[in-house]
Amino acid sequence: MRTDSSPGNLPAREHLPAGAAGAPVLDVVIPVYNEEKDLQPCVLRLHEHLKRTFPYAFRITIADNASTDTTPQVASRLEAEIAEVSNFRLEQKGRGRALRTVWSASDAPILAYMDVDLSTDLNALLPLVAPLISGHSDLAIGSRLARSSRVVRGPKREFISRSYNLILRGSLQARFSDAQCGFKAIRRDVAQVLLPMVEDTGWFFDTEMLVIAERAGLRIHEVPVDWVDDPDSTVHIVKTATEDLKGVWRVGRALATGSLPLDRITRPFGDDPRDREIQDVPKGLARQLVGFCVVGGLSTLFYLLLYSVFRQFGGSQVANALALLVSAVANTAANRRLTFGVRGGGSAVRHQAQGLVVFGIGLALTSGSLAALNAASSDPAHSTELAVLIAANLAATVLRFLLFRAWVFPERRESTVVASHQPGPVPSSPTGSPQYPTRQLSYAPLPQRPTAPRYSYDTQIRAGDAADQTWRDATVQLQPVRPSDNTPGDPR
Repeated sequence: MRTDSSPGNLPAREHLPAGAAGAPVLDVVIPVYNEEKDLQPCVLRLHEHLKRTFPYAFRITIADNASTDTTPQVASRLEAEIAEVSNFRLEQKGRGRALRTVWSASDAPILAYMDVDLSTDLNALLPLVAPLISGHSDLAIGSRLARSSRVVRGPKREFISRSYNLILRGSLQARFSDAQCGFKAIRRDVAQVLLPMVEDTGWFFDTEMLVIAERAGLRIHEVPVDWVDDPDSTVHIVKTATEDLKGVWRVGRALATGSLPLDRITRPFGDDPRDREIQDVPKGLARQLVGFCVVGGLSTLFYLLLYSVFRQFGGSQVANALALLVSAVANTAANRRLTFGVRGGGSAVRHQAQGLVVFGIGLALTSGSLAALNAASSDPAHSTELAVLIAANLAATVLRFLLFRAWVFPERRESTVVASHQPGPVPSSPTGSPQYPTRQLSYAPLPQRPTAPRYSYDTQIRAGDAADQTWRDATVQLQPVRPSDNTPGDPR
């Protein structure tokens, strides 16, 4: 899992300014592989729709990832005939690789992609990108599983899609409804910091990008879509399911161990200047309370069980101290991971030491309660002892939560990032990895469609930065052509 090249906290979102001149506002990428039959009708239909309905300048980029049929020739002809069409050629397969490469090289502030078969109704395109242009959201996805979506597809693909999304919800706690719909968009400033953290170069690329974005607190907008299945698609269930499950395991492990620096791609509280002065916004209090109560209830049962066992071999004070000590270590570890979301081994010893201080406070409360009970009755019943301990633990629990939240696992105090409008070149690290600026990229005023310039991708970029996971300093000359989202055998 990539953990390098993350530049720091994203600035607050800003609405792209309206106006004229500059690069296209929207770059729609159509990844293709051996799509000589469907490519031209797709591009012509999409171009006609954008010319008729989209109010800003746009570009359609054909991303051909290693097609072996006449797809490159079709793409080149479309580029020559239509001013708003560009062609991009990669010599390696992989939809994720194609999207990363084209998105990394694009100058458009809004980046999107869609399947070449246009299964998704194009009327959803403007609602997809509008929240990104306005600054409301960071990413946008089409959802076939929303209540108002209308979908026509066979039972096999329906079963695969719903099963996959259930797996994501159960294993990675994903809250977006449809990871597989080939209809997504992202802001370029977000893509620049998010893409270096995504490893997959194939079909799992979408899911990995969305999971990381969601865990980092970025806003994902969902658009219900009308979707009609392509009857000519074939499904390799075993191969695709295996690759996706491997990806789920890899991302889940990275999230569990804390190897992903999610704090580096978080947003500040708001984009209003007054909001940017707010530095300490409470996060997840309700969720933390629920988690703490669940962990606390289980810890109490564990404590009472240990106390009952230790009481068989010693006095009440010794049994209480041992049971509370063991349960306190387990309680701190569980709250650290589950309630306050601290991953990895960093500061674990310090957290346990602070937890032992909290344990000492709980020990004083419960031991004092037992001492008071023994002073009141020379031989109290075991049930009475348990009742007193439960009451004392409830009092200690409230104090424990406050200490955990304010002292042991406090919210990280981040300095507020104020958006700046200082454009400049993207510097590189000594290893050649791009070090994107932590300030807000400034965009030229949104150009109107009649002024849309031709744009060529025939430029040199670092191959490692854009196309694979090596991030080397080698350069390649990219030839114009394009890739596809509808590789035969895709189950989506």
